[in-house]
Amino acid sequence: MTILALDHVQLAMPAGGEDAARAFYRDLLGLPEKPKPPRLAARGGCWFESAALKLHLGVETEFRPARKAHPALLVDDLDALAARLAAAGHAVRPDEPDDGRPRVFVDDPFGNRIELIAAPSPAAQSAAPSATGISAQ
Repeated sequence: MTILALDHVQLAMPAGGEDAARAFYRDLLGLPEKPKPPRLAARGGCWFESAALKLHLGVETEFRPARKAHPALLVDDLDALAARLAAAGHAVRPDEPDDGRPRVFVDDPFGNRIELIAAPSPAAQSAAPSATGISAQ
């Protein structure tokens, strides 16, 4: 028995926050919205999914934002996304690099902590050892 992958991450949000969620996750972060199945849509919330990730927001009656636990999203142009978020009024907090890659934290409209981390460059990926320890070069 083996766990194969992480299927999705769910964050909580307050009731009625769908428009704010779309403005942040879809419009600012650029994540496509996927309609929720009808049987789940009545519960509120939003789903954002691409080929690489699935991030769901579900309504929590006694909502409290996740201030420590957070998803970390890989970004191809961290500087540009950080500038877009700052221009939209979101406080972007730089942090120490993770594994040599720049990263920042930002809160979604509900106060949930989101980490944005620079994706490895293609050159770094090809030079990195594979899972077998053999370089891809």
